[in-house]
Amino acid sequence: LAIAVVVTRTTTKTLMMMMSTAMCDARARASGGTATVARSCRGGCWCAKSLSSSLSSSLWRSRASTRCQRAVRTRHGTMASSRGDGASVVLIGAGPGGADALTLAAARALEACDVVMYDDLGGSAEDVLSLSKPGTIRIAVGKRGGDSKSWTQKEISETLVREATASPGRVVARLKGGCPSVFARVSDEIAALRAANVKYKIIPGISSALAAPLSVGIPLTDRELGRHFSVTSAHDPDAIDFAAFAGIDTCVYLMVGKSLPRVVDALVREGGKDTETPCAIIRNGMQPDERAWFGSLGDIVHKTSGESLSPCILVVGNVVTLAPQYDSH
Repeated sequence: LAIAVVVTRTTTKTLMMMMSTAMCDARARASGGTATVARSCRGGCWCAKSLSSSLSSSLWRSRASTRCQRAVRTRHGTMASSRGDGASVVLIGAGPGGADALTLAAARALEACDVVMYDDLGGSAEDVLSLSKPGTIRIAVGKRGGDSKSWTQKEISETLVREATASPGRVVARLKGGCPSVFARVSDEIAALRAANVKYKIIPGISSALAAPLSVGIPLTDRELGRHFSVTSAHDPDAIDFAAFAGIDTCVYLMVGKSLPRVVDALVREGGKDTETPCAIIRNGMQPDERAWFGSLGDIVHKTSGESLSPCILVVGNVVTLAPQYDSH
């Protein structure tokens, strides 16, 4: 009667697990101890359950193991969705540079794609692209300010849609430097994909706004020196309200290579920053040829005069003094 009740309230799989557990319990009792069963869950994970000597406890543990396996399968199903969960386009954050700075999700998506459209990733491009499988179509769509040969955003969006719809089942990886959500024009590409009814997913990346400062030892926040920070594109400094930065402890400016003198002047004149405020310029952060200059708002332009700065970021604030190189500047 007890067995009949179990059958009606559990699945066949659970019953088999219960019977296996009971057998292990019997062997454990015969040896005067308890048994531990290790099962290989789907996805390569191992679950270990210590078994008691009672049938009711065995049944409870069998059910718990079943729930555990379901959770693992669900988790692995999400992690293993390298082909985009049915999406034709995967918008991927390539991080600040190199395969080591990619997320695992980004690496898996690259391994599974049929086409990869990639930004100008600097000297680490091949390191990242080598993760794609042999035969993957590569399309370089990097943009450089002032370069007449650079792709326009309209051309990139149109190519993305065309490649994604070229054949059924094709998966296009769109590699964007840093994180797609930070000044990467991802909203333009999303709008084009939606207009064409192309399914997509987004994989975040590590923004250079966070990685480059940390690479030279600058944390953007500190309990005393940096209670808040801002990240701003300096591509068009005339469109920036510099007075808004007066009360911000740490200010980070991306794409500041050509506009550095204008940004520094505006921070002092409009933003009320002192000329002695520490700052740093980091060029090619996280790349093999990374270089940093340390100084203050009063002398950083002079210190970088004649240098080719692009691509670089500017960090302004007292947290800059925490960098090991600051004292030797």
